[in-house]
Amino acid sequence: MADMTLQESFAATRQALAGHFPADEALSLARAIYAELRGYTPVDIVLRKDTIISDFTRQRIDEVVNRLLADEPLQYIFGKARFYGLDIIVSPDVLIPRPETEELVDLIIKEWGDRADLHVLDLCTGSGCIAMALARGLKFPVVEGVDISPGAIEIARKNAESLKVKVNLRLEDVLAMVPPKDPQYDIIVSNPPYVLSKEAADMEPNVLNHEPHIALFVPDDDPLKFYKPIGNYAVKALLPGGKLYLEINPLEVEPLCELLRSVGLDDVHSVADMTGKQRFVIAKSPLYD
Repeated sequence: MADMTLQESFAATRQALAGHFPADEALSLARAIYAELRGYTPVDIVLRKDTIISDFTRQRIDEVVNRLLADEPLQYIFGKARFYGLDIIVSPDVLIPRPETEELVDLIIKEWGDRADLHVLDLCTGSGCIAMALARGLKFPVVEGVDISPGAIEIARKNAESLKVKVNLRLEDVLAMVPPKDPQYDIIVSNPPYVLSKEAADMEPNVLNHEPHIALFVPDDDPLKFYKPIGNYAVKALLPGGKLYLEINPLEVEPLCELLRSVGLDDVHSVADMTGKQRFVIAKSPLYD
């Protein structure tokens, strides 16, 4: 195998990816590969352009490129994703955290960040990204996370250990949870499955073929499958002044708001994400301070 410089290797990697991805994304992916495998920044790639890349490194780069060309997400290839300033461990057992979900965390921290000792419950926790970010971003909270997937709970546990945060995790079916006898949570948050089955046809193959369908999809004839039990649970489990925060399918915003009002929650309203879509719904405990 002939020697190849960093400049030549990077150009070849970018060109290989550009045959499958838009130019900007190909460049971003190429930079991410060299940053992860060799610790090179974009500046390093320019300043160290004549550095000879070892055969071993080139083989590793080629392996990553081939997996990307097969539509495997980069986050699964490297086993981590960036979320709210944290490195979150991910695997095909959990969804890759989305920027919209960072906005959901931001809504909570902006409203509750000056309060201490809050009791927080994250339903359908998945990787635990929301729970971990809130455990880090709030003052001395008690945070719990619930998921039906043993694989997801294991990943969430690894994240809690890696990030050195205390999150109480348990395996439980959100659809069958029994509310506590007495209210106990200041905040209940959930990003449950909400993509309609019929929307699959419009999804990218890197999502459709690799991310867990159990965490993505709900039946077309039951789009609020998770929200009704969550609402029924929250109305009994929230402390006076407590709030429910949900990430939602914008197609279902009005029916969902009506549902949450019907189970007894107050001040139900939607909030737009950075793209202008009604992506979040917030509701308040019917009990008052």
